[in-house]
Amino acid sequence: MIRGYRWEFPILLIIAGALASLCFRSIVPSLGFLIAALVAYFVTPGAMWLARRWGAVDQPDERSVHQVPTPSWGGIAIYLGFMAALFYALLAGPSAQPRQMVVPVLGIVLGGTLIALLGGADDRVDLPAWSKLGGQIVCAGFLIPFGVRIEGITNPLGGGWIALPVWLGIVLTILWVVAVTNAINLIDGLDGLAAGVSAIAAFTLALIGLGWGRVEAAILAAGLSGASLGFLPYNFSPAKVFMGDLGSHFLGYSIAAISVLGAFKVAVSLAILLPLLVLAVPIFDTAFAITRRYRRRQPIFSGDRGHIHHLLLARGLSQRQTVLVIYGITVAFCALAFLISQVR
Repeated sequence: MIRGYRWEFPILLIIAGALASLCFRSIVPSLGFLIAALVAYFVTPGAMWLARRWGAVDQPDERSVHQVPTPSWGGIAIYLGFMAALFYALLAGPSAQPRQMVVPVLGIVLGGTLIALLGGADDRVDLPAWSKLGGQIVCAGFLIPFGVRIEGITNPLGGGWIALPVWLGIVLTILWVVAVTNAINLIDGLDGLAAGVSAIAAFTLALIGLGWGRVEAAILAAGLSGASLGFLPYNFSPAKVFMGDLGSHFLGYSIAAISVLGAFKVAVSLAILLPLLVLAVPIFDTAFAITRRYRRRQPIFSGDRGHIHHLLLARGLSQRQTVLVIYGITVAFCALAFLISQVR
């Protein structure tokens, strides 16, 4: 065994890739999923070393569940796994990619890179909350020139497509991306929680994208799911590394942007409901946190121990049990979203 690696995990990831291929029934997203998972797995020890070298280490405090200082740049492995899958997809795809597919993907990649840098800086120097929010808004706005924005919504009652004014579509896109970015960041409070929920959500978005012919969204989502899964062996309780804000920001931003590129671009009844179902757990947790802090007259960006995972821990569940329960809830909502997506 090479230091830092356990070879049973790559074997399990290959099996997961084979199962993914049965679900996707398409070679490019299937291999992208597997490549991302393996790259993330093998890169994570290097990300841990780099985090220690540059002082990106999460020190336990009164709100922490972990008891020892833990490196927090594991998101680097998720980012590189995702990029490896995307690079493979570009090589494996047609030599002349349609512009309407390449440009939005480029916007997501560049915006995701920017927000990963923002999160990495926060892991290192603990940026002020309002500075972080401003950076998130800028990164979300970065998607707009590349055509990644909400252009309309489907009418769930009468059918048809309701086109939105450009300015309203831009505002809704920025709000959505910033909200999902912070939702994933907020649930990153237990070992393996954010990575597992993101893997499940992205996998579901890939299935929905393939079913609707949004191949570019499906490829991106499959790579993101694989990268999250490849990182999980190091992050599951007891975690050897955290994804940090670098990882949670990148995951939340990418999932939000992919959902805009996929579900929000399809004129199918109830399409707008699907991203809300896929991300039901982090969205509900974030909404509940904002409401709770507002009623207590606490700053919105202040931390507390009232999140879903804290409540389950207070009920006597272990870290692993809590994470698995939330995984199960996420799977249930994602399954519902997938079933709805099959209704035409």
